[in-house]
Amino acid sequence: MHHFFADPTQVAEDTIFITGPDVNHMKHVLRMKPGEEVLISDGTGRDYTCEVEAFEPDRAVVRIHSVCDSRMELPAEIWLFQGLPKADKMELIIQKAVELGASAVVPVATKNAVVRLDEKKAQAKKKRWQAIAESAAKQSKRSRIPQVELVMTLKEAFSLVHDREFGLCLIPYEQEKGMDAMKQALEKTAPGQKIAVFIGPEGGFDEGEIRQALEMGVCPVSLGSRILRTETAGLAILSVLMMKLEGAF
Repeated sequence: MHHFFADPTQVAEDTIFITGPDVNHMKHVLRMKPGEEVLISDGTGRDYTCEVEAFEPDRAVVRIHSVCDSRMELPAEIWLFQGLPKADKMELIIQKAVELGASAVVPVATKNAVVRLDEKKAQAKKKRWQAIAESAAKQSKRSRIPQVELVMTLKEAFSLVHDREFGLCLIPYEQEKGMDAMKQALEKTAPGQKIAVFIGPEGGFDEGEIRQALEMGVCPVSLGSRILRTETAGLAILSVLMMKLEGAF
């Protein structure tokens, strides 16, 4: 069943009106016909099983058959604060983070990051990254589209986490030895939390940045005895948190 998103204002008593680029995608790419089933999410946690009723010039009309609260979202908010990587690695990171249940992805400019984005480039990148997040949310049947924030400094990221009262903040760090800190973090992981995960760029975090993290109450953890690439580290810890929150252990 194909999956699309609609704003709650587009949902009527028994009908949903799909507008924007999705209309063209439904008509000319997927070649959908009246009578086909489609899954619609309204971004608030509700899913609608619908049937395509008609295509009008600028919208698709779908009839609601059933509605339910989505079970596709994790019971906790996980924000991935990702140090800016080189090339197109951010696109892969965002795609997979969304599939693993992240609520938001925040690109972070750190001291060792090779990539530097001016305001114009950052805006263009954000638009591209948000489109990737939406596509991944559709593919993985998420009921919400995770937000990709504008690039911020590490100091700004720490302030955001402090101001919004995140309950658990983790920073994988290669100098952290043993898995005790990670075990303790997983024991503290629970539904209803806001969880922040900080991942460094290819060059890793500077020692001063780690000291700053400690001062802000961020917990350094190990991801094992091997050194992981930046595009692997975040996905590794997101996978563990996802399994923990969904009751695997």
